[in-house]
Amino acid sequence: MAQVVKPHEPKTQSFTLLSGHTIPAVGLGTWKSGSQAINSVFTAVVEAGYRHIDTASQYGVQEEVGHALQAAMQAGVERKDLFVTSKLWCTELTPERVRPALNNTLQELQLHYLDLYLIHWPFRLKDGASRPPKAGEVLEFDMEGVWREMEKLVKENLVRDIGICNFTLSKLDKLLSIAQIMPSVCQMEMHPGWRNDKMLEACKKNAIHVTAYSPLGSFDGGNLINDQTVDRIANKLNKNPGQVLVKWAIQRGTSVIPKSTKPDRIMENASVFNWELPEQDFKALSSIPDQGRVLDGEDLFVNKSAGPFRSAADIWDHED
Repeated sequence: MAQVVKPHEPKTQSFTLLSGHTIPAVGLGTWKSGSQAINSVFTAVVEAGYRHIDTASQYGVQEEVGHALQAAMQAGVERKDLFVTSKLWCTELTPERVRPALNNTLQELQLHYLDLYLIHWPFRLKDGASRPPKAGEVLEFDMEGVWREMEKLVKENLVRDIGICNFTLSKLDKLLSIAQIMPSVCQMEMHPGWRNDKMLEACKKNAIHVTAYSPLGSFDGGNLINDQTVDRIANKLNKNPGQVLVKWAIQRGTSVIPKSTKPDRIMENASVFNWELPEQDFKALSSIPDQGRVLDGEDLFVNKSAGPFRSAADIWDHED
């Protein structure tokens, strides 16, 4: 019998990962969602047709996300149709802490497995580290030891895919030299104001799928939404700027996780599948001259006097 699709559900698209699993092209980001996470996740899944939810233990909203996912499943959405991502925080980046951190995440989300588990940042922090960190609060990160534990989670079906966030080319090379199970996904800040072309190319070359975070060029809604090029293209296509930016990310071959707590925005950000950005507009968005990260990690990891990272450039291995 043909499946009946509710009229308001957008046609969706997904990408195939190295593992053969698929990741829906548009997901809901939950960073800085706070107490609104429960409503925004429920709206996204049940009303807007999202099947991809991105969260992290560090966001402090996993319990809310878990309640929303339970409510969505009670409303008839099946777990097998959902793609749920979470992330291992910097204080847990030591082999013996990986499994307890995952168990805690699964408990908060009320799930038996994750679709994707990512290393949130490739830096280990001491418990209770300050922002910015004091001397001695940025610790040695045993990448191989941590990755081996992540691989075990895949073998035990607790996690379907594993991956990374906020890596550089040199850190990616190091990981690829030791990985037995390849990272399926690399999640990075990407938008027309920070294309991050070098990392995108390196991931494509290694068949690693890329998810773009902060796709609107901000973490609070400003920035690219007001860019003249974005605005001009949005007006021409009769779309809003957010839709243009989400579509740009998808046409680059990346999945994308716009964050919103506003129901109308949540709906609009997923209404990007029955139209295309014309090539000239795609190219115009891909050649915005002013390039720079919105989220450079400085407040998390830089100690200008004690190090080991004395500048944002140090965090990104001077590759920018």
